[in-house]
Amino acid sequence: MRCLLASAGGLLLREAGMLLRRRSCSAPLLLLGVAVCLFYQTLMVARNRLRSGQQQHAADIRSRRPADEVLMEETRRFISTLETVQAQVRSQPSPLRLRAVVLMGRHPVSDPEVQLYQRVLQQLDYEVQMSRYTETSSFLRSNQGVSGWSLLLCLSSSERSCLRRISFYHLQSHQMVNLLPGLMEAFSDAGGGLCHFYSYSHLTGSELPMRPFSCGLTNQKLQGVPPPALVAVVNVYVLVTSVNPLISFLHDISVVTTNQEQRGRARKLRDFLLQQLGTNTSHEALGQVKKVIGEVLQAAVSTTQRQQTLHRCVLCYQLLTFSLLFSGSVTPVVVQVETDLTLSALSDETFDRQITKDLILEDTLRFLLSSHTHLSSHTDGRQLSPSSSSSSSSSSAPLSVADLVIRISHYYELRTNCSHRTDETEELTNQGSALSSSQDEGVCLDPHLRQIYTDPPLTLTPPFSPWVKEYHAEVAFDLVTVRIRPEPVRPNCRVHLDEHRGPRMANYPVGLGDSRISILVTDDTEQEPVVMTIYTVHMYRESRPSLPMFGEHVMCSFVQDCGLLVQPGLSCGLQPFIKSHASLHTCSSGHQPGRWVVPCLSCSDNRTCDWREVAWQPDGCYHPLVDRPLLQHCMRDRKVLFIGDSTNRGMMYFLMERVNVSLEDWGKAHDTLVYRNLNGNRTQVSYSYYPQFWLEKKKRPTFRQALLQLIDRSRPLVNSNLTVLVVGGVQWLNTDHLRTIREVLNRVSLSDVLVVVKSLGMGFHLPVDGIRSLSPREIQDLYRENQNIIATAKHHGYEVIDTFSITMGRYKEFLQGRCACHFHQVDKFWSSRLPENITSTTTRTRTGPGLSIKSAVHDMDQETWPKPSSYHVRGPVNQVYSEILLSRLCPRNT
Repeated sequence: MRCLLASAGGLLLREAGMLLRRRSCSAPLLLLGVAVCLFYQTLMVARNRLRSGQQQHAADIRSRRPADEVLMEETRRFISTLETVQAQVRSQPSPLRLRAVVLMGRHPVSDPEVQLYQRVLQQLDYEVQMSRYTETSSFLRSNQGVSGWSLLLCLSSSERSCLRRISFYHLQSHQMVNLLPGLMEAFSDAGGGLCHFYSYSHLTGSELPMRPFSCGLTNQKLQGVPPPALVAVVNVYVLVTSVNPLISFLHDISVVTTNQEQRGRARKLRDFLLQQLGTNTSHEALGQVKKVIGEVLQAAVSTTQRQQTLHRCVLCYQLLTFSLLFSGSVTPVVVQVETDLTLSALSDETFDRQITKDLILEDTLRFLLSSHTHLSSHTDGRQLSPSSSSSSSSSSAPLSVADLVIRISHYYELRTNCSHRTDETEELTNQGSALSSSQDEGVCLDPHLRQIYTDPPLTLTPPFSPWVKEYHAEVAFDLVTVRIRPEPVRPNCRVHLDEHRGPRMANYPVGLGDSRISILVTDDTEQEPVVMTIYTVHMYRESRPSLPMFGEHVMCSFVQDCGLLVQPGLSCGLQPFIKSHASLHTCSSGHQPGRWVVPCLSCSDNRTCDWREVAWQPDGCYHPLVDRPLLQHCMRDRKVLFIGDSTNRGMMYFLMERVNVSLEDWGKAHDTLVYRNLNGNRTQVSYSYYPQFWLEKKKRPTFRQALLQLIDRSRPLVNSNLTVLVVGGVQWLNTDHLRTIREVLNRVSLSDVLVVVKSLGMGFHLPVDGIRSLSPREIQDLYRENQNIIATAKHHGYEVIDTFSITMGRYKEFLQGRCACHFHQVDKFWSSRLPENITSTTTRTRTGPGLSIKSAVHDMDQETWPKPSSYHVRGPVNQVYSEILLSRLCPRNT
């Protein structure tokens, strides 16, 4: 876990404050008081000795220990005593119940920042109350809400509400708020901060290392990459835990933007300075950063200290963002100060912004609230203030609290310098985050995820925890893609999506119904990645919301969705459907233009429609539904050959299920299949997958080769309509393939067989990683290509089923698959129970002659279908064009 850049002296002050302010145990407090008094007296005696020692003989001076050594020894004893008190206090149960109130403001509950606060606080044994503002929080308005909370977190859009309603001067000693009114007043618009202290400093003759109007919305924010003359703009993140005395800490993560890079990068400040300036100069520059920030903070709080009273919030804290400009000097200038975490320079598409923000927020919470921090624990820290060089007390004056903290800080500073002096010449390789340029190359010892980031944010059930491996999430119908990036706890662990060599971050299409994303945490130190842990996210995408029709309604129609205009010259969305009063005749072709028809309360609002009743309605005709007896009779002694991709295979399995009453064999075949046991062994179906895109281009069989192989595997064949060839797929088919079909059939003496062309279909229209993605213009070109295919097929005398026009208006209703082109899915059933979508449609009344999911209610026997361990092909769009195929194979006059 990334550590906050804070010295152990800062931890000591925090722990001492917690002991003094939050506990009510008399014995430990008495012991602590005695320890403080003894330490104070020891320091005073040591100081007096040093003062009187100036008059002693030189030999006595040489025999006496150095002053720093004396103070170091006494400070060490005091810290040891305080740690003993700390252990005693923690061994006793706290009389207070830890309760945190999180005011979200305009943040949704699914916001990653809100979820992070919930997760971390619950891990720290806090009971979390969520609300929008103080005015709307029933808990804060109650009597219990006055003193019943320990922590109040005001997110960015709720700050004004907190400042307006919370009386910071009357908070109880155990209560903590993530706002410091003095700093809000100095820097934030919410507190009226306009850098007034900057003007005051000029009146007093002092020069602050900052630009005017660096606070609030009046600041002219630096946009994008700095000008060529600049070296860098660095955002650093400062935690202030006390205003009087001023105590602040610098986080190790910074966001650096240079004129050589278009985007900011999250880096350790020390690493960046070392890389840019070298060892000696980088140390000086880091000291200047501390000095500049300290001067600005001191100037800001000094103007508000006169307004402070004794009843201040002793446990409040504030996170600040300082934007520092390095321009040809090791001394930066403050160009912006914000009372929130600003990470706009980082990319939002790769989640770098949210990941970095979460790191800082989580580190801050654990630093402030964790009960397991030891006073002597060491981090690569930088305490900004008070510094060991800022003490102004005279040798005879009593020690103030600030002086006491300075002594402690100086103790740890000296100890740190002794143990890490040689490390300053080495560039750190562990950045603590996958955001950094360098990576840990060790073995993956903690194979867990720190968080799963998604865009848009998913509400996971249960809430995310590194120790929980299975999650569920439900998404609305209109959400068709989700971007996901899991982040490991340790950077030397790798994350892959779905497979060993899968991507670390990807866009996923979210099909209707159930889909699954597997997250593999691996150790990549071996030649082949070793899977250490697997997380699974099960997503369920809802169907289009439907409003059942029980009374008056109107019929509406649509050709295309307004979200994807395939034919710009045509209207989109729902339009009133004018039904022809003339009797409809049977369609003479499978490519008759048509539209989708649905009953609604109003054609101006698709939320008022009963989408369960949507049906495909050809213009001026209808496709008759072939019932089971006629279908089985029609398919006797026939052989149907399918060649194409998975969408073509979906039509084949639908035909097999309709003819054979049940589907007992199914697989995602990518080779050649032959089924000879259909329809009482009177019907044969064969299939060949084309194109075999997973092979190298030189090794792929040509369409001619694949077709000849399918014909050979399906022999003997009759040169009549008893032999049917169904060819087509998503978007690979073109007019050259149709000419090849004619040449091959003539060559093998099968020129009189029935050829059915499945035209192009919607798919590859979503921005999904790893596969091609079509632009709206390219999809419009596909429509024109589809029309050419239809015309060429008619010229050769082939039947055509226009699947492009059918899928065009319902492109969002795809099922599983990265191409977003599958409108069918095969489910397995283990009992003799009928599928829900079949039994539930048998009692519905049809709204018209169009084809819909309810139109294909099978004439089946409960005792014979489905059989144990059988399959069912579902998907209303696939069902419509598959039924059109059956109507062309078995016309009514047969």
